Amino acid sequence: MMEKIAFLTMVALSLVVLLNCGAGGERNPKDHYKKANMSLENLTIIIIYDNNPYDSSLRTAWGFSCLIRFGGKNILFDTGGDSPTLLYNMEQLKIKPKEIDAVVLSHIHGDHVGGLSGFLKRNSGVTVYLPKSFPLSFKDEVRSFGAKVEEVHKSGELFDNVYSTGELGVWIKEQSLILKTPKGPVIITGCAHPGVVKIVNKSKRLVGGNPVLVMGGFHLGGTSEGEIRRIIADFKKLGVLQAGPSHCSGDRARQLFREAYRENFLELGVGRTITIGE
Repeated sequence: MMEKIAFLTMVALSLVVLLNCGAGGERNPKDHYKKANMSLENLTIIIIYDNNPYDSSLRTAWGFSCLIRFGGKNILFDTGGDSPTLLYNMEQLKIKPKEIDAVVLSHIHGDHVGGLSGFLKRNSGVTVYLPKSFPLSFKDEVRSFGAKVEEVHKSGELFDNVYSTGELGVWIKEQSLILKTPKGPVIITGCAHPGVVKIVNKSKRLVGGNPVLVMGGFHLGGTSEGEIRRIIADFKKLGVLQAGPSHCSGDRARQLFREAYRENFLELGVGRTITIGE
């Protein structure tokens, strides 16, 4: 009798293990959820081109470019000022041009689009998302490489959980990227010509939530200290958790943001990798 009870108990326990684990060995629904959403929970941003140094093995030059790995996509945001520097840094960082799925250009200035032609010679199988206001000649040149052109005017979702602010600004039309992560939105700016606070406000209206990070060019070089302090105060009011000014932000602005954000200040420069995950 005792042997029969022991046998039945063993069978019951085996059934419980099978039901909990399933064919794939997953122990509970939360594990499955985590695996299904891993690409959204893990965001990596690599600064490829910047005039601020970080990795001494890389070249610095005036301009900005970064690689965004998010949601199963590899997105090149801006291309810096020239192809040789962009491609050299990509090679040193072991980033292959062919692995890029899409290119997003913030605005028409040469320090953000200058490396595009050289990149397209290595990988023309991409779609280039650019502001609608770009000159027709520029769009035609992109198409001449075999790449597709997607014109962006209004704000909206470019890919899953990747949004464009749409064209902002009057004299200089510029788009910024918003990456919607479980921790909050991450905002990446090229130069922030329309105003970095305006861009953060646009992000909050578009996707909601307090930004976990705002990074990129803030266009504050030559801006008065009083105005920079007002912008920092606005960042705090808007709930910006971390700040990473680079490129055209200016040394004084970077210093003031560093003092205000302390451990939540990100020291950015070419070669810096930012990872936001669980």
